[in-house]
Amino acid sequence: MTTLTTAPLAPLLDRLFEEAAAAPGPAASGLSSDERMRLIGSKTGYIELYGRLKDLWLPVSREAGALLYMLARSSRARVIVEFGTSFGISTLYLAAALRDNGGGRLITSEFEPSKLARARANLTAGGLIDLVEMREGDALQTLSTDMPEKIDLLFLDGAKALYRDILDLVEDRLSPGALIIADNADVSPEYLARVRSPASGYLSTPFAEDIELSMRM
Repeated sequence: MTTLTTAPLAPLLDRLFEEAAAAPGPAASGLSSDERMRLIGSKTGYIELYGRLKDLWLPVSREAGALLYMLARSSRARVIVEFGTSFGISTLYLAAALRDNGGGRLITSEFEPSKLARARANLTAGGLIDLVEMREGDALQTLSTDMPEKIDLLFLDGAKALYRDILDLVEDRLSPGALIIADNADVSPEYLARVRSPASGYLSTPFAEDIELSMRM
């Protein structure tokens, strides 16, 4: 038995995924698909985009959540940084892995205050809030100070255009062998070019559809 498969977390995740499945999708933002893609790729347009999406669910899938848990468990991660909390589903998986690893620290960031409040409530309901430090605001600022000396795992799932910037921000704190998981990495070509370059200091491969899995060498 693990934290992931027992109460209170297991039934909470079931409920959250049910709510996410019943909720409106990104089309409810009023933006066309082309306009959403333009804003996703912009280093300034993400502010408008995520403002328009602030009431919408943008969760990882169950499969991606399970992958996060397995990678954090198998690597025995004790310090995790997450870029993009949303309503906290991915955060729940990562914090569950920390609990089952014997404890640790998860720093997560979210641009929208209302989403951070929902995520905090979900982490409290899941019995994991004690492992999580939640930072509100632009991650380029919130993740630039008071960071741990070593980071074992980095999960990127915020504004895609900022993936490389966030990596650059924390790179000197990544432990040798640290894992970096980037969701929807296919819409962040600048990031992919960085981690896939032979001279980058990473071993990187596409994994599970649009996830890029990288390891700090």
